[in-house]
Amino acid sequence: MTFAPPQSVKAILGPTNTGKTYFAIERMLAHPSGMIGLPLRLLAREVYQRCVERVGEGAVALVTGEERIVPAKPRFWVCTVEAMPMEIRVDCVAIDEIQVAVDFDRGHVFTDRILNARGSSETLLLGSATMAPVIRRLLPHADIVDRPRFSQLTYSGSKKISRQPTRSAIVAFSARQVYAIAELIRRERGGAAVVMGALSPRTRNAQVELYQNGDVDFLVATDAIGMGLNLDIHHVAFADDSKFDGHTSRPLTAAELGQIAGRAGRHARNGTFGVTGGTEGFDEEMVVALETHDFEPVKVLQWRNNQLDFSSINALRDSLEMAPEHRSLTRVPVATDQHALEFVARNEAGQLARGLDGARLLWECCQIPDYQGISPANHGEIVTRIYSDLVKRGKVNEDWIAEQVRFCDNASGDIDTLSNRIKQIRTWTFVANRKNWLADPSHWREKTRDIEDRLSDALHERLTQRFVDRRTSVLLRHLKDKRMASPEINERGEVRLEGHLIGTLEGFRFTLARNDGDADIKGLRAAADQVVAPEIHNRADRLAGAPNEEFVLATDGRLRWKGDIVAELIEGDALYRPRILMLADETLTGTDLERVQERLNLWLRHHINTVLESVMSLEAPADLEGAARGIAYQLHEHLGLIPRSQVADDVKNLDQDVRGKMRKLGIKFGAYHIYLPLSLKPAPRELALILFALKHGGVRQAGVTDIPHIVLSGRTSFVVDPEVDTRLYEIAGFKVAGRRAVRVDILERLADIIRPLIALDAGRPYAGELPAGAAEGNGFRVTVEMTSLLGCSGEDFASILNSLGYRVKRTLKVAAPAVAAEATAEAPALEEMLAENPASTDAVEETPVEAVTADVAPSVEVDIPATTVVEATPETAESAPAAAAEPEYDEVWSPAGKRPDNKRHENRRRPEGEGQQARAPRPERNHRPAAPRRPEGEVQDLSKARHLNPPKPKFEGKGRNDNRRPDDQKGEKARFERPREEPRKEKAFDPDSPFAKLAALRDRKAE
Repeated sequence: MTFAPPQSVKAILGPTNTGKTYFAIERMLAHPSGMIGLPLRLLAREVYQRCVERVGEGAVALVTGEERIVPAKPRFWVCTVEAMPMEIRVDCVAIDEIQVAVDFDRGHVFTDRILNARGSSETLLLGSATMAPVIRRLLPHADIVDRPRFSQLTYSGSKKISRQPTRSAIVAFSARQVYAIAELIRRERGGAAVVMGALSPRTRNAQVELYQNGDVDFLVATDAIGMGLNLDIHHVAFADDSKFDGHTSRPLTAAELGQIAGRAGRHARNGTFGVTGGTEGFDEEMVVALETHDFEPVKVLQWRNNQLDFSSINALRDSLEMAPEHRSLTRVPVATDQHALEFVARNEAGQLARGLDGARLLWECCQIPDYQGISPANHGEIVTRIYSDLVKRGKVNEDWIAEQVRFCDNASGDIDTLSNRIKQIRTWTFVANRKNWLADPSHWREKTRDIEDRLSDALHERLTQRFVDRRTSVLLRHLKDKRMASPEINERGEVRLEGHLIGTLEGFRFTLARNDGDADIKGLRAAADQVVAPEIHNRADRLAGAPNEEFVLATDGRLRWKGDIVAELIEGDALYRPRILMLADETLTGTDLERVQERLNLWLRHHINTVLESVMSLEAPADLEGAARGIAYQLHEHLGLIPRSQVADDVKNLDQDVRGKMRKLGIKFGAYHIYLPLSLKPAPRELALILFALKHGGVRQAGVTDIPHIVLSGRTSFVVDPEVDTRLYEIAGFKVAGRRAVRVDILERLADIIRPLIALDAGRPYAGELPAGAAEGNGFRVTVEMTSLLGCSGEDFASILNSLGYRVKRTLKVAAPAVAAEATAEAPALEEMLAENPASTDAVEETPVEAVTADVAPSVEVDIPATTVVEATPETAESAPAAAAEPEYDEVWSPAGKRPDNKRHENRRRPEGEGQQARAPRPERNHRPAAPRRPEGEVQDLSKARHLNPPKPKFEGKGRNDNRRPDDQKGEKARFERPREEPRKEKAFDPDSPFAKLAALRDRKAE
């Protein structure tokens, strides 16, 4: 056996991170021409790009088993070791990672290049220092140069996978183990890139880039990273220390572990290595060997004869079985190509191999790599089909190759499916790159390359989706690189960083977007908080200087700034001084928090003083003294609205001058309530509800958020909700009357309508036309005006009147001449009512209707019909059917306790506002006893709940008529008394008047 002349051979040996490959590239480019053989297609592509950047694309060729880029006149060739064109003569030849010559599958190819590949000027052999002894034996005249490692490598012991430092590579030796570790790191640390020899070069490149650019801080890989990949790795952790080498499962040698561990540290930066995932720690001897790079030297290299005999298949097989003559070489085990040769030789295709060309072509077909890792028989069938087509047709059948390629052209599926398709398409890519095998090789090269690229991209995407949380990786990278763009926040508060949704920011609260599988939520939250911290600070600055118009207090008691919730109100020391609870993350602290709280407190005080200005002015009015000042303070304490009965005695003692002062403060004296009309608007009532609820049950109780919507709708009454505290309706400006809640000012308008009706008696002569709803005996009938005012009728309206102290009397309707309604006489009661309640606005505001308040004793309960009969117009009465299906009743309402035989007082009280001095109180006189009261607490109507119509407090003071003269002194009926059983005396009518005719008609009916 003879080897090439050794005079120009130089062996550059040393551990990883010694710059051997960089040195070889520089030496090659220094020559007019050169060629470098590399162990991986991935590394070949990297070196090719570097050379193109230096000398231009037209001067560099790339030749691998699956890729061929050859310009017209290339000067430099970058190849995989197997694809090196040995027939081309160049000035400089470099072979990288020569220690692969010990590998059972590929070692014989590296050995052949070590022994036979030579440059005319310089030959460089690059590899581990363990190759020095065997190089000296095989090439005794070679110049061996030892290169020291640039950085130090240190053992760091054992750590859990989830506790590995950043920029770590975790090494395992099976796809299943690699995927499991990558999945764990995604959940715990945000994600990892995956590098395996089974991946396509394009996919590996994309995964390496994912790690290199900082998208992830972890790399999970097989021993594929041990050769040629220059990565920014700080720490290497071994999750296993044994591997299946294609024949058996065996422990890794110290040299193999050193080749992988040596990837930690780059250039002058030191690196560390250790174990993880349950792997036992290295013993002291192994640690020393790895740290000092002192490994067992290589003794023999795998070898196979390269001087083949193609005269026949048998001669070819014999030449392949030839044993080496040098003791440092050993014959390689039967390789894949030899298995394929044996398979073809045994079938019919073997008969086609005739002569030198036949056997040579068969051996070229057997060189097709088994990328799929299928059985030798299946791989042999592919080789047989291709060889048969080449011999019989001169080209591979295009329809058959199209079918194989079309099967691979599908980018859907999971990681394993895509990986298998990539392995298959790599086989057809290799076939397409053989000279003269296909009718249109350029088309199939482009076609297979395009499919492989798309499958590789899809596989990279699936790997990234499964093993990388892009959101977390972006967050971590943002923390390390302050030059990255600031997060983007849209109008919905979504925080995005480089397009990835990080979470949502509302006010000063950040909510992290959760993904399935998130485990290290605490770490993610800490990283996200640091990302949004600058925005929180900016928001605090903007809020501290924000105008009042940007703040809103909602019905739920939460304070919003520009639509975002920033705080909520909680109970304070006083009704008008609630406290503010900030709704913010821990990111808002220190000075920023103090400034925000100060601004919100200032706005809240201004808001309360502005919206409830009329109420706040009553806390200590300067112009009021005594009882008037007490009433004003009670209005202030009750948010601008109190029942009149609560201060009835104090109101009676007020003179006209004091009442005038109180009216100037906006106070209105109604029949049922003393209130501030300005405070009944929606905004003051909404704020009053919130302040009241904070002191009585909280703003989350039923009704606090619903009632303001009803107030805004403009409804004058509505059905009450039994689950709602009745006090909330009162605070909102409504009085619970029966089954409905009626707006306070509407109730006063109803009293204004009823007041003149009960002040006259329609049965007596009356000058002019009687008002609608007038009835005999100082009662009234329900009119359309009343029901329209309250927005209800029937039983609902009846329940309201009942709760106000009115009772109904139902009599069967009798047909009567239409003119009967016009024959009325003015009742003395009208004069007294008008005297008590003048037509002026002021008088109406401050004069109560005593007959309709709770102080009036209730009468015996009367059943309320389902429908309240409303007085019809004459046209309606005339057009009604003569005979109704059911009897119709006339319903007349009157104040409870009214007696028709009571005499009204002759004297009349002068209306207020006429300028006379207030009269001194009259001495108490005897008066008629009130009608029997129903037991206290008894419900008037079974349909009413107790909490909707609580029992009226027993009145212990004097009634309105207590100071009137007794009936024996007046000769007139007492005011607001129902008629006794004996008939009322009728005045004599003019015999020519229509009233006389009506009386005669009534007498005839009675007979």
